[in-house]
Amino acid sequence: MLKFRWETEFRETEIGEIPKDWEVMKVNSIARVNEENINKNYPHKIIEYIDINSVEEGIILEKKLIPLESAPSRAKRVVKDKDILLSTVRPNLRHYAFIKKANSNTVASTGFAVIRSKNIEPRFLYFFLTTDYVTEFLTQIAEENASTYPAFTVDILENLSVAYPPPEEQTRIATVLSWFDDLIENKRRQNEILEKTAMAIFKSWFIDFEPFQDEEFVYSEELDMEMPEGWDVKPIGEAAEFTNGLSYKGSEKFSEYVDGAYVFITLNNINEGGGFKPEYAWIKSTRLKQRHFLKEGDLIFANTEQTKSGRLLGSPAFVIFPPEYGKDKGVYSHHITKVMPFSEEIKEYLYLIFRTYQKVIANTYHTGTGVWGFDLRNFKENYYIPVPPQPILERFHSLVEPLFQKILINEKEIMLLKKVRDTLLPQLVFGRLRVEEL
Repeated sequence: MLKFRWETEFRETEIGEIPKDWEVMKVNSIARVNEENINKNYPHKIIEYIDINSVEEGIILEKKLIPLESAPSRAKRVVKDKDILLSTVRPNLRHYAFIKKANSNTVASTGFAVIRSKNIEPRFLYFFLTTDYVTEFLTQIAEENASTYPAFTVDILENLSVAYPPPEEQTRIATVLSWFDDLIENKRRQNEILEKTAMAIFKSWFIDFEPFQDEEFVYSEELDMEMPEGWDVKPIGEAAEFTNGLSYKGSEKFSEYVDGAYVFITLNNINEGGGFKPEYAWIKSTRLKQRHFLKEGDLIFANTEQTKSGRLLGSPAFVIFPPEYGKDKGVYSHHITKVMPFSEEIKEYLYLIFRTYQKVIANTYHTGTGVWGFDLRNFKENYYIPVPPQPILERFHSLVEPLFQKILINEKEIMLLKKVRDTLLPQLVFGRLRVEEL
């Protein structure tokens, strides 16, 4: 049984109101920060390295296996099971993660504070340290720092006050919140598998031509490769129409929904290399035309290179609207190009072409020097793709379209789970909502 109750009796503390039977502790009394660093006796020649850009709001996007001798000088923090990684640089960007399972050679950047719990449930401490309350406090300290970039020092973290419920309640709170995190993580992993499955089918069919090995092959000059006889080779502009979105000029942008606004799809919604990222803005404009609108499931790609996360040019995504969004269309920015296939069966095929050859496309069809733009006209006329007969496209579509539909459903569920989790988090870790039974 899961049983909650709303707390009614509080006492005032330096971190605000907490239940009367809770305590307040300093981080340095319940945990150790940066307890273990690589030294001359470190036994591993290869390290599994986690840098700041590899961590994003509880998700470790990448771990790099690199030789210790060629590792960056900041690869120093030894990481163990149940450690907490919290970036000391630009805390507002929320580069933090909880380490469920570390390898013996896992190492983090010195840009992280590595927090090792001693007298507190590690997951409870992680959830408290990732509240808006702590993030905003550390951000304010970091922005007051006189150095070249916003950062806070370890002593600020060590002297931070933390709510401290009875140990059994710490475990109950951590278990409830971890349930959401585990379910979100499982759905993200499922989406990775679904996309990799679609990519594997695409590679098998349209790069290695495995299902068509018994057919006659002919040489294509445009593609500089052999392909099954009877397939067409066309400029991509003959497979789809391309349009760019709305310029920001004369428009009102909002970080949250306001009455009459449309969801606004921007570069922030595209992952480097491909895939959709649910970071939404909203827009009102008197300059909207039909070509500025898109619908959920539309194929888009980034037509500008530079963002905070790095190179995006040519990275594709399928549009996903927020679950609570009440409209059937949104608006996209002029940094985004919408791809409108001439047949529905070719949409996933085009997405996987962009996904597979994104770096080649970006390096070949760009304009500018400092910041690249997309040479759309050249791309439409001179980027050739193999176009199989319609029955093959229909078979391929029937295989991969359900995979992408499941990804969309999972992403919607992730957004809903995250919204509930983020609503519960401050209520639970500050004791306003008590977990009595689990």
